[in-house]
Amino acid sequence: MSTATVPRVTTTPHAQADGVTWPQLIDAVRQSGRYATLPEAERVTRTVLSALGTHVTGDERVDLARALPEEAARLIAAQIPATHRLTAARFVDEVASRTPGATSATARWDVSSVLSALPPLIGDDLTTRVLAQLPPGYALLFGRAELAPAP
Repeated sequence: MSTATVPRVTTTPHAQADGVTWPQLIDAVRQSGRYATLPEAERVTRTVLSALGTHVTGDERVDLARALPEEAARLIAAQIPATHRLTAARFVDEVASRTPGATSATARWDVSSVLSALPPLIGDDLTTRVLAQLPPGYALLFGRAELAPAP
């Protein structure tokens, strides 16, 4: 008796199709946020991606998960979508509430460190699509000055 299996997109336990690995993502966050250790950068990455996973839905959520390493994809996909959208400031506050000892300032640093590391990994098109789903104000957290050019 044979069992059908779904083909995996990953090439290694940590990498998606484009070859970005979980350790590479963590190192990018460590560098972006100037964290002293990889474990600290990993903790921050897990917290921020879990929070982001509640606010990105539909095709963008699927494409974001596909563009990131498997571990990051699981963090995003495991979240139940939020019933209401948070402003960027409230999103930062949500991350602060998930991080022991965090303040709004440290949470904003953490969020920016993780989210600004994503565009080089996921590309401009997907970044723009994700930002279009989120309320105004998130672009700065992703390292962009504005969401889109003025009409």
